[in-house]
Amino acid sequence: MSTTPNPSVPPDPNLPADDPTRKLSVIDPEDPSLRHVAVVGDTYTILLSGAETAGRYCLIDMRVPKCGGPGLHRHDFEEMFHLLDGEIEFTFRGEKTLLKAGMTVNIPANAPHFFTNREGGNARMLCMCTPAGQEEFFVAIGTAVESRTTPAPAMTKEQQEAFIKKAGALAPSFRTEILPP
Repeated sequence: MSTTPNPSVPPDPNLPADDPTRKLSVIDPEDPSLRHVAVVGDTYTILLSGAETAGRYCLIDMRVPKCGGPGLHRHDFEEMFHLLDGEIEFTFRGEKTLLKAGMTVNIPANAPHFFTNREGGNARMLCMCTPAGQEEFFVAIGTAVESRTTPAPAMTKEQQEAFIKKAGALAPSFRTEILPP
């Protein structure tokens, strides 16, 4: 495939020039420099952060165990999920939809939603948020774990209550609202 511009097509004056300071990103999920975070029983791996995409989006590999998933919430940004393995039940504005491996769902900004793994095994999905920022929320509220396959540590009832309180307090700083169940 040629990268040479077609001389018969004039350049678009509204299209910004190439930014040579931005590099191609090739992510190995086993890269030891990746951040892995336990959040509400799930393990999230930050594949691409906003710092790497000029703030345009972030990409997160989410491992969601049986019954895992966040509670009802909404964001002032778009989210797209692509299910890699397993089955996830998404609840969007109160309507439930079952996603199976290979399916993709887009959550419009500000729509109340949550998801739950209803299957027996672990489910994995990619989450892209645009613009970026949600990955930093997960880092702020979560607990660092060793790898993307590390199960999230079990939480006592007191730890769960403290986590929910912390998430609720920090959420507005990350354009997120934690909603009552």
